[in-house]
This record gives sequence, structure tokens and C-alpha cells, in this order.
Amino acid sequence: MSWNQLASVEEVLTSYHLAGSFRVDTIIADPTGHLRRLQTEVSRHFADRVWVRRRCDNVRQKIENGLRAIDTAAPLHDQVTSWLFPTGVTTHVLLVAALRNPTVRLRYLAAREVLMQYGHGDLYLDLLNLLGCAHLTPERVEHHLTELEQTFDVAAAVATTPFFFSTDIKATTRSVAIDGSRELIRAGYHQEAVFWIVATFARCHKILAADAPQDLQDTLLPAFKAIINDLGITSTNTIIRRADEVVQFLPRLWETTEAILLANPDIVME
Repeated sequence: MSWNQLASVEEVLTSYHLAGSFRVDTIIADPTGHLRRLQTEVSRHFADRVWVRRRCDNVRQKIENGLRAIDTAAPLHDQVTSWLFPTGVTTHVLLVAALRNPTVRLRYLAAREVLMQYGHGDLYLDLLNLLGCAHLTPERVEHHLTELEQTFDVAAAVATTPFFFSTDIKATTRSVAIDGSRELIRAGYHQEAVFWIVATFARCHKILAADAPQDLQDTLLPAFKAIINDLGITSTNTIIRRADEVVQFLPRLWETTEAILLANPDIVME
């Protein structure tokens, strides 16, 4: 990371990605002393309502900016990723308001817990519908996971081009993407497993597009198309329409976020 991203307490407190990392003292080495001072101040003001709200707004902007920047000329896997991640960030608004870690793979399960805790459980179905997985059965999700296993193993074996997510698609991290998803399904949270299954599928196909022969890409593509079809994604036009649905949903999401902000006993009021 650039020092510019850590230049001021205010910038870190506003960033929902960064603030949580300075909430508690987990700094191992800090020869400059700057990070220690930063951590002390961020920790002191982390739960102040003004900063929590700004971080929630930071999440909302990330959703809007991401969904409005989808490149319709990009390969299918990139289009899906560009829609999927901002759509999944809808969970992060709620987690930030609840002072919970905006986790990656388990974001839907964590958001479900927050909504139930604060009495807004009805909103959870909307989040699942935006993702397109509310109707999926455990058996269907496990079928897609089984298909993903094959794609994952091939992608991990051929990968040579570095991507920012490369460490997620390796034999040594297979237990997280594959076994972790299976544990969710077996625990009764099959819908919560869908986000990371699709994300991993798309990442695998980005690796395959860079490092695998075309015939192998063609062999594995139907499994990827099957899961996104189950989510209702059948074309670029569908992706753009679904992105717009998320943007249209944001006012209602913000109302619930504000309600959680007001009800959260750990937030320090101005």
C-alpha cells in the first residue's frame, strides 16, 4: 500500500476497508512509529457515529461506482466479477453499521446474523434476490460446487500469470474455497455459499483465459455458464439490468443501515 492511503487518521477512519485493521493493536513491526500512532487514534474514534456513517457511505459509493463501471466489452468472467462483487458489497453496508468485520467469503452469513439481530430479517431475502440465489436448493448448489472443484483444480495446475487473487486459487488454499463452501452447504447455509462459489468460478476462468489452451477453456465453460444462468445471468444486457436493480435498491438498504446505526449500543453518539 502507498503511504498516501495511511497519511491521516481521517482518511483511515473513512475507509471501510482500512479502519477495521486499525481497530485493535495487531501491528507487528512499525519502525517508523507512524502506524502505532495511527492505530491509537483510529481505535479511539472507530465507533464514533460520524465516522461509522462515513464508512457506510464509503461502502455505498463503492457499490454505485462499481456497478456503473462494468465494461460490457470485457470477457464474460470479468463482466460477472464486475457485477458480483459490488452486488455482494450490499452486505458490507450492514456489517459496517453493526461494527462487524466486512468479511469476504462469509459476508452473506454475517449480514444475515446482523439483520436478524436488529430485527430486519425481511431485508435478507432482498439481498439474496439481488444475487439471484434465493430459489436455489442445497442439492443444486452442491452440484455447482462439485463442478467448481474440477475447474479449480485445473486452474490451480495451469496458473502462471500473476493476478491479485492468485493466492486464492492454489492447491494449498483449496480447503477455503471448496471445503469451506461445502461446510456452509452442509450446515444449512447453501444460499450463503453461492457468492464465493461464483466468485471462485470467475477467478478460475480468468486464469484459464490467460494460461490454458482454448480447448480446455471450452470444456470447462459450460459449468460456469450453468451457475450464472441459475442466477439469471444470461447476457451482458442481463448483467447491466441486474446492476441497475442493485442501484435502485440502495435507498431501502440505506434506511436499514440508518436504523442499525441508531440501534447499535456500541456506537458513540455525537
